[in-house]
Amino acid sequence: MMDARFGHQTYTVRRKVLKLVGGAFHVFDPAGNVVFYSRMKAFKLREDIRLYTGEDMQTEVLRIGTRQILDFAAAYDVIDSQTGEKVGALKRKGLKSLVRDHWIVMDAADREVGAVLEDSVGLAVLRRLLGLWASLVAPQRYHVEIGSRAVGTGVQNRNPFVYKVTLDFSPDTGGVLDRRLGLAAGILLAAIEGKQG
Repeated sequence: MMDARFGHQTYTVRRKVLKLVGGAFHVFDPAGNVVFYSRMKAFKLREDIRLYTGEDMQTEVLRIGTRQILDFAAAYDVIDSQTGEKVGALKRKGLKSLVRDHWIVMDAADREVGAVLEDSVGLAVLRRLLGLWASLVAPQRYHVEIGSRAVGTGVQNRNPFVYKVTLDFSPDTGGVLDRRLGLAAGILLAAIEGKQG
């Protein structure tokens, strides 16, 4: 039985940008309630992100971790902490992500089933050249696809103090994207891609 917190159509993932070491993430449901919390440790050679039901960090529900140390095109396994089940994996598309963010979505057997893509190459280049200013004018937008089917979007809003990604899984009317994997993608966008601007 999956936790009801994973049943929402929309989420907002927020990360404080000016935190000196590590990173703290809050995940909000559509009503603005905190449903998940994560705190990343600074200076780790291998990413290990844990998602908890609250800031007390008593109940861990999801684990996102890299397979290798310091790999630019690392695969991140997504594990349900309650059952130990591998939900799937997300893999950054290496050098392609320098120009335009591109992640591969994989199932529990590491078969490629979809992608998370930044909206356009032109806007992606503009954002990288002009930095924060371009992100304020043209925020990053992501499209989540399983097969050739659109199952979600992510829109990045940024101010100087908070990095925020709003996730919308309402296009996934058939329930083909496991929300745990979708939320892991949102956390990774905030943790990895959020460092670029």
